[in-house]
Amino acid sequence: MDLPPPALAAPQRTPTLSGAAFAALDLGTNNCRLLVAARGGPGGFRVIDSFSRAVRLGEGLEATGRLSEAAMDRAVIALQACAQKLGRRQIRGLDAVATEACRRADNGAEFLARARAATGLPLRVIGAREEAALAMTSCAPLLAPTDRRALLFDIGGGSTEIAWVRAASREHPPELIGYTSLPLGVVTLAERAGASCFTHEGFEAVAEEVAAELRRFDTVHSIGREIAAGGVRMLGTSGTVTTLAGVALALPRYSRQAVDGQVIEMDAADKALAELFSLGREGLVAHPCVGPERAEFVLPGCAVFAAIRRVWPTATVTVADRGLREGMLLRLMRAPSPRRR
Repeated sequence: MDLPPPALAAPQRTPTLSGAAFAALDLGTNNCRLLVAARGGPGGFRVIDSFSRAVRLGEGLEATGRLSEAAMDRAVIALQACAQKLGRRQIRGLDAVATEACRRADNGAEFLARARAATGLPLRVIGAREEAALAMTSCAPLLAPTDRRALLFDIGGGSTEIAWVRAASREHPPELIGYTSLPLGVVTLAERAGASCFTHEGFEAVAEEVAAELRRFDTVHSIGREIAAGGVRMLGTSGTVTTLAGVALALPRYSRQAVDGQVIEMDAADKALAELFSLGREGLVAHPCVGPERAEFVLPGCAVFAAIRRVWPTATVTVADRGLREGMLLRLMRAPSPRRR
């Protein structure tokens, strides 16, 4: 029997822009995430409130090129929950962005208009360059004074972003030298090749497909040569790399405090990947660092990580449990005057 569509709450008013709090909302291909924070510490912030829900907005997008009605309903309900949270606070600065799913979908603009009308949130689509720049902003504090360059990767739901970064100096902040966005994320790969990733042949096929795309980027920027010369930090931010870190550290359950900023030896990351691959679907569902909501996406993400590891071999990877929202908050707080994007 077909179930009726979920009831949508009444439209929300745009949050009042006053007070001391800042808010960043990231509507991705798989998740809707909100972070509310106040300034705290030198150049940092203190989290006041947060929200995260798997909405699977990009479900079916790979096959149809469109966002489905069910996916849009789930996303709007999550966005309304975010709007209700924000409505209870005085927000000084707010940025709300959508990424790859809305960039790619034929009906992405139509969905965003509907979401704005239902929630009052000023949602906008950001391009791949801005996405890479925001990730760079959030991860810059993890760079060391000895780093010349950083290779930052973000394995998302609908795409994988690679940022090639010139590290900060006394005179200049970190600079985005180059970036690329591959339309290969954990959701799109899971829909297209997820089942095959549980086999060695299927996993290898996905890894080599991604590696072929990465080699083109490497040719332009000679990243491999720079890595061989030294002073290049590999930085990873995404559910894939944080999961690998949790497994490598043998955490009884996932902990952001234990993972964020950790430098993991690549040998340990490889062993963690092999452990996850050996578990199979049921084992991934039961694993405390994975769980049922993410079990189908872990191995496609690991295949992307394996490709990055193959093209750019480094001794370690620095793990960042931070991303777009943190970069958005820092940008809002550093702006010369309060603004709403």
